[in-house]
Amino acid sequence: MASFRLAMLGYLTAIVISSLLGLAPPLLIKGIIDGAIKDGASARLDVLTVIMVVAILAAMAAPEMVDVASQLRLGQGARDVTSELQAARLRAVTSSRPIRVRFNCPAANEYRLTELIGTPSAPDAADSATNRCSPTAYPYPAADNDPLTRPNHDGPVRYLPRDVSFGTTSTLEFWPDGTVHKDDGSGAKPWPVLPATGTDISVTKSSVVKHITVNGLGKITFVE
Repeated sequence: MASFRLAMLGYLTAIVISSLLGLAPPLLIKGIIDGAIKDGASARLDVLTVIMVVAILAAMAAPEMVDVASQLRLGQGARDVTSELQAARLRAVTSSRPIRVRFNCPAANEYRLTELIGTPSAPDAADSATNRCSPTAYPYPAADNDPLTRPNHDGPVRYLPRDVSFGTTSTLEFWPDGTVHKDDGSGAKPWPVLPATGTDISVTKSSVVKHITVNGLGKITFVE
């Protein structure tokens, strides 16, 4: 009986800790505890012991668990941005249309892939409008693929994970030849191609920063 109770104690502890880590559904724990309570007073004592042990372990592990979860969200956000940049380059090449990626657009910590309505040498006024990323003004997917009614190749609005924000950003313009361009502030049209050293796109969580580098040839690098 003692060995069974000890095994039960260990099993319940593992299940509850798994739930805290998001590995087991809380309803599973409730079912196990309810079943144990029906077995009698000794089982209820075991359950109380489990709760006390888990409370102590949770108090000890909570800061580390929160930090791990934050790091996971930051890493996921950086990977999502990297994926969207790669998608923008691919869409520019396959559609033979210049594609921009705009950050903090339409709102902070959001970003969107947008087709250039005009041309790199003569962008349309709407290309730099404040509502260009708006899913209301420019819904996704487009109503048609008519080149006379651009845009036809916008992507959906993307969102960074909770508590993750953009650091360094610049609107990037991907061309059908695979090159990447950025406004250098000189007013030149078309925008100059990025240098071989590239430009930095960063996402942050508290004091931790993840960097994505994009160069003029379209190489997109994220270092884990």
